[in-house]
Amino acid sequence: MNYSGTAVSEGVAIGTVYLYQRARPQIEAYSAGTPAEEAAAYDAASLAARAELETLRERLLSAGDQEKADIFGAHLELLTDEVMDGEIREAIREEGLSAPQAVERVFTAYAALLSQMDDPLIREREMDLRDVCGRLLRGLAGEAEEPSLSRLPGPVILVAEDLLPSDTAALDREHVLGIVTEVGGSTSHTAIIARSHEIPAVLGVREICRLLHTGQEIILDAVEGTIRTEWSEEERASYEKKRRQVLRRQARAKQYLACTPVTRDGVRIEVELNIASADPKELEPARYTDGVGLFRSEFLYMGRDQLPDEEEQFQAYRRVLLAYGDRPVVLRTMDIGGDKPLECLELPKEDNPFLGNRALRLCFQRPELFHTQLRAALRASVFGNLWLMFPMVASIEDIRRAKEALRKAREELGAQGIPYAPGMKVGIMVEIPSIALLADKAAQEVDFASIGTNDLVQYTTAVDRGNPEVRQYYQTFHPAVFRLIGMVVRAFSQQGKPVGVCGEMGGNPLTAAVLLGLGIRRLSMGAASLAPIKELVCAIDCEQAREIAETVCACSTAQEAEEYLRGWFDHLICQEE
Repeated sequence: MNYSGTAVSEGVAIGTVYLYQRARPQIEAYSAGTPAEEAAAYDAASLAARAELETLRERLLSAGDQEKADIFGAHLELLTDEVMDGEIREAIREEGLSAPQAVERVFTAYAALLSQMDDPLIREREMDLRDVCGRLLRGLAGEAEEPSLSRLPGPVILVAEDLLPSDTAALDREHVLGIVTEVGGSTSHTAIIARSHEIPAVLGVREICRLLHTGQEIILDAVEGTIRTEWSEEERASYEKKRRQVLRRQARAKQYLACTPVTRDGVRIEVELNIASADPKELEPARYTDGVGLFRSEFLYMGRDQLPDEEEQFQAYRRVLLAYGDRPVVLRTMDIGGDKPLECLELPKEDNPFLGNRALRLCFQRPELFHTQLRAALRASVFGNLWLMFPMVASIEDIRRAKEALRKAREELGAQGIPYAPGMKVGIMVEIPSIALLADKAAQEVDFASIGTNDLVQYTTAVDRGNPEVRQYYQTFHPAVFRLIGMVVRAFSQQGKPVGVCGEMGGNPLTAAVLLGLGIRRLSMGAASLAPIKELVCAIDCEQAREIAETVCACSTAQEAEEYLRGWFDHLICQEE
């Protein structure tokens, strides 16, 4: 039998299944008491969970594993969050809910609000919430801790419904040949972990835990996104060969990490990094990049009950600018609201948040928030090469209104004698088709553009990218998307203004080849994509890329485009090898 899902971390694995199933406490079986008794039970479970988390964190710190210890540190923060704690107690006291019911309601509500996110940092917070919720529910049910993944029986392919942050923190990575889960996509926590450790992974395989069993031998093809349970000896040999090819390709790509990305015909391509915070860990790859192509500023607003003030924002932006020196840092103004809710900002629930009051629209509605951020960004601009970018732009009016808000912030700082960089570049994200179609007019208003391909695909194909029921309609290789990108590049290039790409397309060698052919010269991506993209750049020339782009734009379907690109890429690999 063959099963399919989404390949999120390339590779091939042949091995036996280790089925990891997390017990779910049965809330219905819980015998509820009085509100006072339920509050006491909740207190006891919280104290026990805190003790568990502190023990796990200290154990990892003693072992020198700061990265894993930070996961449990984040869980401690959520466990002691005053807002959620207050809502749980209120549900017990005012509504007469049992402690498990109150815990599940509050944690699930907050997690659901974040579940539509494609921002890795924010999605990880959603998984952290579910993780802490499960720990509390187990404590309330009097159940022991989950079985740990720290000691696996040998080299295995891990199969699970999903992996929570605490699962991956304990994961015996040396013995994990591959990962298969029922849920998750390319931006999920599990995908990020798999890519960072080069573990082949296929996610979103429906009911796979019911279909496989521990000890069963399978072939995991995380290139095509398939799992096979039956094969011939000839087929097995073919997959072994494919596995070796992928490993050689990955080893070869790593050699390009420190190289300067120049095409075979001598065109310099700017390879930049997407970051979500000013954390030193996120800034480690700085030495391998030409700048920050996307600095998601909303990290400062997430997981807290008070809005960040101007000084806090200024210091965060300043840290990143100092790390990058003269290289550009593209700061996206806050892209929150709608599908990106905040605990520190009360926003009305929307039926369709992706089409709602988010990003720049919210900034216009709450000008005091926008003004504070603009002041912080302008103050930080003197410490490096800051480029400011407005997201969710749909019209020329949006651009002019945002620029007017920036002008007022500049005037205010000038009147107060506070320095800022007068020549700071100002640009927009192109992620809505309406502004892509008006790119010639938009280029007259701004200094640069960056194409947010995740949303551009979503809005062009009219698909909620967070809805698994319509996943097949979210088509990254859709020729219409590439045609729109080509229009934007031509319009800005005619006016001598740069266009970059900061969505997932920029970090995928298949789509990056098309982008280069369309005239894109700035690509921004996650750290795991830096080496493969640099390798691609060094292996291709611009005329070849232009022919690829023309072919893709002439395709009738996304499938046709993808098949052509995969065939071309396989040919390129054979030439390189």
